[in-house]
Amino acid sequence: MIGQDESRLATFIAARPALLLPLQALAALGLPDAWIGAGFLRNPVWDALSGFPPGHNPPGDVDVVWFDPARASTGEDAAIEAALQARHPLPGPDWSVRNQARMAARNGDAPYRDTRDAVAHWPETATAIAARWTPEGVEVLAPHGLSDLFGRVVRPTPGFAERRPAAFAARLAAQDWTRRWPGVTITPMPDRSPP
Repeated sequence: MIGQDESRLATFIAARPALLLPLQALAALGLPDAWIGAGFLRNPVWDALSGFPPGHNPPGDVDVVWFDPARASTGEDAAIEAALQARHPLPGPDWSVRNQARMAARNGDAPYRDTRDAVAHWPETATAIAARWTPEGVEVLAPHGLSDLFGRVVRPTPGFAERRPAAFAARLAAQDWTRRWPGVTITPMPDRSPP
């Protein structure tokens, strides 16, 4: 059974061709455990909640994540990007495909079990979201829930808060969320200093 927030996000995506058509293009490739997430979903939700027109804060890219340990080469990801661009050319951001089976080592994490586990390790709870197209419609993946997405809260995921405070601070500065969406609030990193 899906929760109310998951249903709300699925309905939001299904009503917007700019979000739905890339999900359908990805589904047509039949990749295992494949989703689109991060700013591709967060930005349009925050734009809508902020009263901005669609596309006001476009994502830098379309983050495609999938999981297959047997095909974990960067060349495979590049071939999928080309296939997606041929199937569904994007007018703005580029397709960015990453097999999550190889990303744990790059991120300094233990090997991920699947795409859900990988997304749970992303930096912020409001960004650690993804969606995919299935025969039943839009399916949402939100390992930390969606309350921070809909509440416009930037909060580090537990793993990021514990192990990467400097990286989180750098993301806050680079993303400039409170300027782009004035209603966004930042939840600071927990204090990890010794007592």
